[in-house]
Amino acid sequence: MSLRGEGSGVTAAGEAVGLGTARYRTIDVARILGVSADRVRRMVYAGHCVPSRAGRAYRFGFQDLVLLRTAHGLLSSEIPPRRINRALRELKKQLPDNRPLSGVRIYAESGQVVVRDRDRVWQPESGQQVFFFGFDELAAEGDKVVAAREARPARSVNENASDWFDYGLSIEQDDPNGARKAYERALELDADMVDAYINLGRLVHEGGDPVGASEFYREALVRYPDDAVTHYNLAVASEDVKDLPSARAHYERAVDINPSFADAHFNLGRLLERMGEPEAALQHLLAYRRLSDQL
Repeated sequence: MSLRGEGSGVTAAGEAVGLGTARYRTIDVARILGVSADRVRRMVYAGHCVPSRAGRAYRFGFQDLVLLRTAHGLLSSEIPPRRINRALRELKKQLPDNRPLSGVRIYAESGQVVVRDRDRVWQPESGQQVFFFGFDELAAEGDKVVAAREARPARSVNENASDWFDYGLSIEQDDPNGARKAYERALELDADMVDAYINLGRLVHEGGDPVGASEFYREALVRYPDDAVTHYNLAVASEDVKDLPSARAHYERAVDINPSFADAHFNLGRLLERMGEPEAALQHLLAYRRLSDQL
C-alpha cells in the first residue's frame, strides 16, 4: 500500500509541492510527536530516517513521520539508537512491498524490538518468532480452554443468542473458527445482535477477507449506525480493498461520533496524506498526539 498519492498539494508551510515529495517541516513533526525540534533533528542525525531537503531545512514525508514516531517510542524504552536502526532496516526487508511500517505494531519487549502483525510476533533483528508463554503459563491457558469448552451452551430448545455469543467470546483467543460458528449460531437465534456482527467481521477480517468482513460491519451499522468502532473497522477493511473514498467517509464518521478516538484520527490523517490533503492530515495527526497524551 503506497502512502503517496498523485497530483499536487500544499504543505503546512503553504508551499505547493508534488504529492510524491516530502511536505512536513521539522516543527510540524515535533508538534505531532510532542518533542522538541532539536529532538527531531537528533533522531535524524542518529539515522532513524533520511528526510529530503528544501535548502538547509528538512522536509519529512509521512513514512519519515512513521519511522520517527516508532523510533521515539523505542528510545523511550531505552533501546540504543544503533539497534533501533538495525531493527527498522531489517523490518523493511522483511515486510512485503505493499505493507508499510504503519501497518504493523512495533514496540519494546524485555529490551528487544518486537513486531506484531496480526497473529505473528517476531524480532526483526534476528527474524526469530517470539513466544511469550512459559510452560506453567501454557498449562494454565490449557485449563482455561478446557473450562471454556465445558461451559459451551447445550443445544436445546432453551438455547439463546446471548449464551452462544458469550461462548464465542470466551474461545476467540484459542479457537477462532469455533468462535465464528458460535457467533453465527447467535445470529441464527437473534438476527439483530449487533455485537455478533461486529465480532464476526473482525474475525473474518483477521482471517484475510476484508470484503466478507465489510458485509458484517455494514449489517451492524444497519442496526446501530452510530457506533464509532464499527465505522473504524469498516474503514480499515475499505482501505484493504483500496476503496479510499469509503475508508475516508467511515473514518470521518468515527471521529464525528467519538472525537476522542485517537486511532481513528491517526488513520484518517494517514489516509488524507495519501489522498493529497496534507493540511487536513496534519490536523488529525495533531489531534492524535493530543489525545495520546491524555491516555
